[in-house]
Amino acid sequence: MCTSSRTTILVLCLSWALFSLPAYAIDLNGGWASDASVCNKIFVKRNSRLSIASDADTYGSGVIFEGNKIRGKIATCEIKTRKEEAGVLHMIGVCSDDVALSTVQFSVKIENENKITRIYPGVPELSVSYVRCP
Repeated sequence: MCTSSRTTILVLCLSWALFSLPAYAIDLNGGWASDASVCNKIFVKRNSRLSIASDADTYGSGVIFEGNKIRGKIATCEIKTRKEEAGVLHMIGVCSDDVALSTVQFSVKIENENKITRIYPGVPELSVSYVRCP
C-alpha cells in the first residue's frame, strides 16, 4: 500500500473516531427560569454576580448553573458526577441549605440550547421546563 493511501486511511479513521465521541451537554452556565418573560424579576446582579432575587418564587422558578455548581433559592449543589444518555443529562450533586447536607440526583432533558426540562424518572407530572435567560 502506498504512503498516501495509508495517510488517507489514517486521517479517515481519526476523523471517524473524533466525530463519533459522545457530545456532552450544552453549556448550561447562567440563569434559567421557568418563564423567559420574568427573568429580570427572578435574577439580580450583586457585585457582578448573578443571584436569585429574594421574591423570585412570586414570579416562577429559577436556577443558576456555574460550572460544577447549581444554585437555587434555598440550596447550592456541587455536581460530583454527570452522564449524558439520549439527550438527558443525569447529575449527582452534594447539596447544602441552611440546615442539612444531602446527595441529590438531577435529570435534565436537553430540549435545545436554550430550553431544558428537569425530569423526575417515573413521575413525569413533576417535570419543570426552564429557558435560558439573557
